[in-house]
Amino acid sequence: MSVDNVEDRLDRAFTALGDPIRRALIARLSLGEATVNELAEPFPVTKQAVSRHVQVLEAAGLITRSRDGQRRPCHLNAAALEELTSWIDAYRLTREREFRRLDSILEETSALEKTKEQDR
Repeated sequence: MSVDNVEDRLDRAFTALGDPIRRALIARLSLGEATVNELAEPFPVTKQAVSRHVQVLEAAGLITRSRDGQRRPCHLNAAALEELTSWIDAYRLTREREFRRLDSILEETSALEKTKEQDR
């Protein structure tokens, strides 16, 4: 899998998650599968609008749809969400290491200042 494909998937996923309704749909699907009609219930938008949001999430690879008779339930794509969290975690861990290093330097500086004050 090439880096371009990973970056394209990340771009599509983050763009899709930029909409509050789509984030709410992801949150709802984290509880279990649901059809577009079921997903549309709590929103003050049409079922067609929710269907378009579902299509965007599907195109971004964040959800999948299956067929169960006449039902077409939507499901979260856990692997796609894991890819997002892995990408975010890489940056988070880097920042945490830098903050721990800064905390250590500040503690050393504070200890040196206390020692200087006690010597006076």
